[in-house]
Amino acid sequence: MTIADIYKIYTEHFLVDTDTRKIRPNTLFFALKGDNFNGNKFAKEAIKLGAKYAIIDEAEYKISGKTILVANVLETLQNLAKYHRSKLTIPVIGLTGSNGKTTTKELINAVLSKKYKTTATIGNLNNHIGVPLTILSITPKAEIGIIEMGANHQKEIEFLCSISTPDFGYITNFGKAHLEGFGGINGVIKGKSELYTYLINNDKTAIVNPYDAIQVEKTENCKKILFSSDTQFLEADPFVKISHQNIIIKSNLIGKYNYTNIAAAITIGTYFNISIENIKDAIENYIPTNNRSQVIKKDDNIIFLDAYNANPTSMEAALENFSLIKEKSKTVILGDMFELGIETDEEHQKIVNLSDKYSFDNTFYVGEHFFKASTTNKKFKNFEELKNYVIKNPLKNQSILIKGSRGMQLERVLEFIT
Repeated sequence: MTIADIYKIYTEHFLVDTDTRKIRPNTLFFALKGDNFNGNKFAKEAIKLGAKYAIIDEAEYKISGKTILVANVLETLQNLAKYHRSKLTIPVIGLTGSNGKTTTKELINAVLSKKYKTTATIGNLNNHIGVPLTILSITPKAEIGIIEMGANHQKEIEFLCSISTPDFGYITNFGKAHLEGFGGINGVIKGKSELYTYLINNDKTAIVNPYDAIQVEKTENCKKILFSSDTQFLEADPFVKISHQNIIIKSNLIGKYNYTNIAAAITIGTYFNISIENIKDAIENYIPTNNRSQVIKKDDNIIFLDAYNANPTSMEAALENFSLIKEKSKTVILGDMFELGIETDEEHQKIVNLSDKYSFDNTFYVGEHFFKASTTNKKFKNFEELKNYVIKNPLKNQSILIKGSRGMQLERVLEFIT
């Protein structure tokens, strides 16, 4: 069966699923494989739960009239997404960057959905599986697509662009994330800039922060839309407040670093003729979730939770911002940063040096990498040691910054802050 044949079946309901726990009636179930699972084994269950067909690549799981046998399920999913994208006539916005991708995507979606029917990446499903699934979630009712693309090595953004074929592209920034996979900061810049290469080669348009020298340089030969000079940063104490066309916008996002995320949403919204009143309303009503830039009040403590992920660039920005917040007593809890390769020890020591310089009331470093660093502040080899300390030494009347890589799951400490 060809991709065109499978596409004909797909367009009957525009439904694709990969998890039998979330099967929808008349969906196409793609039996993906992973290191610890084989989706082919769940084909029969998917059909039983209501899937119209199951796409498999192992003949032993064939069910007459109910399965479609292909050479490779993942490649079929990706090719089906490419085929669907080629049929779409709506504008698609592609996003990548080292930090702030998901927040920027959510802001853009909030703004554009004031006028248009949008389809955007759910959460951070931004890889070689998530991008195809997002493309295939775009139905004929959609008017704009917003696709987040993540990468931890070179050529990945190039591949994801070949699936999503964005009409507009925005790179949030170039930071010290996934240094191990990219081979250093220059590799990060090269890898993320694959989005610009796609835009240039296909005569598409980049959204550019004119104050980011790398963005300006890399888009020299690209059609572009610049941030408006009317968009001005006012303050972040703790929430970001900006001015656009002399209208004050008060966001629910902490940290000056979120200013450019907001500015990107304003720029794109303006291009697509969203009124400033609707832009303001969308941004002011966006509430961050999932451990990103969240402010939580717990008893007599104010917690600044930014524990979804971390790298040296985002860690530096978070510490700088926290140092500027006008609170009397401050505690910092920092967890290890991962995927830094040979620069791991050096980058953790730099963060320790920076954090120690601010002389917060309490500074706690958590994880094996931070434990190796030189500091007079408290270090914990693992989360359990931190938990036990916090239970025995309760934090009271504190403003607390919690930040670390996803693998550290530092949000768990909330349970023990009373």
